[in-house]
Amino acid sequence: MTFSIGIVGAGQFSGQFATLFQAHPGVGDVYVTDLLPERAEQLASAQGLAGTFPSYQAMLESEEVDAVAIFTQRWTHGPLVLQGLNAGKHVYSAVPMAISTEEIAAIIDAVKATGLTYMMGETSEYNPATVHARNRIAEGAFGRLFYAEGDYVHDMDLGFYEAYQYSGGENWKATASYPPLLYPTHAVGGVLGAWQTHAVSVSAIGVVDDRGDGVFDKDVSQFGNDVSNATALFEVAGGGSFRTNEFRRVGYPSHIRESRFRFFGTEASMEQLATVALWQDKQGVKDISELLEPKPTMAPDDPSLQHIAPELRAAFTSGSAPVHDRARLPREFDHLHNGHEGSHHFLVDDFVTAVNTRTLPSVNAWVAARYTLPGIIAHESARQGGVRLEIPDFGDAPQ
Repeated sequence: MTFSIGIVGAGQFSGQFATLFQAHPGVGDVYVTDLLPERAEQLASAQGLAGTFPSYQAMLESEEVDAVAIFTQRWTHGPLVLQGLNAGKHVYSAVPMAISTEEIAAIIDAVKATGLTYMMGETSEYNPATVHARNRIAEGAFGRLFYAEGDYVHDMDLGFYEAYQYSGGENWKATASYPPLLYPTHAVGGVLGAWQTHAVSVSAIGVVDDRGDGVFDKDVSQFGNDVSNATALFEVAGGGSFRTNEFRRVGYPSHIRESRFRFFGTEASMEQLATVALWQDKQGVKDISELLEPKPTMAPDDPSLQHIAPELRAAFTSGSAPVHDRARLPREFDHLHNGHEGSHHFLVDDFVTAVNTRTLPSVNAWVAARYTLPGIIAHESARQGGVRLEIPDFGDAPQ
């Protein structure tokens, strides 16, 4: 059983996923569309895709396409997802899910009404640290977990200027100011993907940018945002808390590891830095760095990555870590590029399997809401000077 899929947005990221969708035995034809038709044509030609569509609307109106995979600007996902679901298409969406509570609620309602598959492609769901912590929590190794930390630390100087220039055109500075807390899922999802709880309240603080290059400038920003670094402290259901950092001006080697995590329980703890990870209990410390370290599957100077800033290429080349269980993946993926610490293969397989078996994917609409909504409320808390705000919850996915 196979289905066809349309790639929406032919930017730097989508081509890697187009390759994986095309290779998966559960997928048939792969199409593409982009606001810049020449980019869609280039991707289709380079990868031998089934064809292009002149617009997203044309793709949605076509009976040749069963599902869509959205890889567009991060603030556009909510409306595009809703269009896709309402047109009868299954939807895979890059992060974040949406940028408002109303958009998230509308997506959940549309999934309920249509019965279609929705999945958010949060890479931290399969970050090796998250996978290992999830396994150890299930075993009870932490004792009672009561605190965690998740950081997404990626300096603008390390590839983000080039990425925003590529996607934003002449007006790129207006969009490069995207508020850090509205892109929360790499940090929040990595924590909650292991802990299996949800955030119920938050207090957050933002740091006003002082670079003065017009990127985080309220008068330039289409989001009215001048904050480049932000920190949020969340309360979780059942007791406990976690802290996340979203940093865009930071002296840190994000090209080595941009997402990192810590978990603390009554019996053991786990801490991850850029190049080392440790398991700790009351008896001592064990270095688990090798267990969590993906091995690259592609050289950073591979010709297919020439349009991507060198500082960003590690996100497209990482293989799998020893903690990853690749037994469930199709053998067609064994020698294909991977990315974001080994997560891409698992995310594509999750979506394809969910569509073909009509089961819920890992990061379904209800999980995606719990990964995304905390950041939306945290952003509002920071705008109000750190006031503690309650976080709405849409509950667990129906079984």
